[in-house]
Amino acid sequence: MFEVEVLPPVTQVRELDTSALVDAMGASARLEAATAARRVAAIAELFDRRLHEIDADQREQWLIDGHEQVTAEVACALRISRARAAALIRVAVALHERLPQTAAKFALGLVDYRVLTVLVARTELILDDADVATLDAIIARQVHRWNRLSRKKLTDAIDTCVLDIDRLAKKPTRTPAEDREIGIGPDRDGNAEIWGTVAAPDAIAFDTRLNALADSVCPQDPRPKARRRADALGALAAGATTMACQCGREDCPTLTDPAPPQPEVVITVLSDPAAGTGYLPGYGVLSEQALADIAERATQQLQLAHPGEHSDPEPGYRPSAALAAFVRARDLTCRFPGCDAPAQVCDVDHTVPWPHGPTHPSNLKILCRRHHLLKTFYTGPRWWKDTQRHDGTILWTSPTGHTYRTKPHGALLFPSLTRSTGHLDLPAAPPPTPGRGHAMPTRTMTRAQQTAYRINYERTQNAQYYALNPEPPPEPPPF
Repeated sequence: MFEVEVLPPVTQVRELDTSALVDAMGASARLEAATAARRVAAIAELFDRRLHEIDADQREQWLIDGHEQVTAEVACALRISRARAAALIRVAVALHERLPQTAAKFALGLVDYRVLTVLVARTELILDDADVATLDAIIARQVHRWNRLSRKKLTDAIDTCVLDIDRLAKKPTRTPAEDREIGIGPDRDGNAEIWGTVAAPDAIAFDTRLNALADSVCPQDPRPKARRRADALGALAAGATTMACQCGREDCPTLTDPAPPQPEVVITVLSDPAAGTGYLPGYGVLSEQALADIAERATQQLQLAHPGEHSDPEPGYRPSAALAAFVRARDLTCRFPGCDAPAQVCDVDHTVPWPHGPTHPSNLKILCRRHHLLKTFYTGPRWWKDTQRHDGTILWTSPTGHTYRTKPHGALLFPSLTRSTGHLDLPAAPPPTPGRGHAMPTRTMTRAQQTAYRINYERTQNAQYYALNPEPPPEPPPF
């Protein structure tokens, strides 16, 4: 439908004068927006069709409902994460159902997608259909001028339009408590960054605890206080009351007062010492030096065995600890396209369901619980299908017949894990059993009910605020 080949080659910009280069940037931005509008329109149409399928109503109460199924389709088609796909669906549905005039401006390439994400979020509390239509008309007349606005100015412009129509629909300002969070991300050479915002009393308690742990070593410990405070996090996470001194002296006074036994904290690190390759789940790739440091501190090192190309299937449904460890190391993450859920919090799935398919490395893969349920309950001729190859490659077929291939992430880091585990002559997956849907975990409220509950709660909060803070009467004219 949309062909990239019709665009002029990128190298053509070299032939343009400076003024034409500026024009080209503006034209490409408009083309980018117009193309995004067509992507969003396709998402909205797919969502609408899935919503009106024969058995869609029966799935509303399912934990993995129709919305989740469409999210999976969009994520696969666009090669993006589930979270990004869900955000796209939110904007697409809002433009299609609530803001068609604004969507028309988007289709002309006059509105940046960034503007629409803020617009949809800031206007969702308006409930009356007539008010929504009025808002859409007001915004459509001016939204093309909002591309240049900062996030703050854009929010102000949208909120002004909302207040003119329904003051209970203005999105409340986030409170400091709602902005509390802790984040952890990779840094360099095996280190990680930690950042966040917490309640002040908790911050003081945390600071005090770090100081106490940092001061629990003897005066001869060579580390400066700042380094000891950082190292104290490990002791704190393990529930320790003291941290190990690094003075190296046999007469260190801390050795005469050992800390009481603490709960064991298990951290799994995958490594190939010969290749100098390491991987820490939840963190990522480790440098050779970081891997050596971790290996020196490890209390236990286990050799991961490749099952080989001629291994026999295991007798039961649940794989042995050794087989499960191999599958998790080979896959590292959920094997559904675009999903990065770490293997240690995922399920081990039989590609061809047991007992039709064996408990064998060529028939096992890692799936997060969400995508495991999706595969299990959205199966059959018109839903999802998956096949597995002897090297761990998974071929997914979507409800529309599109295919997506995922390779084991461990193959990038540990090529030896992708050696063949043996060709299996597997039967086709059996047809879904009647009444299978009754086994799907259910929601206490449907997605629509959850949204309505949240919107009504926020509108009620606004109403209570205005009741306690009435607007003063207008001042008389100065004459």
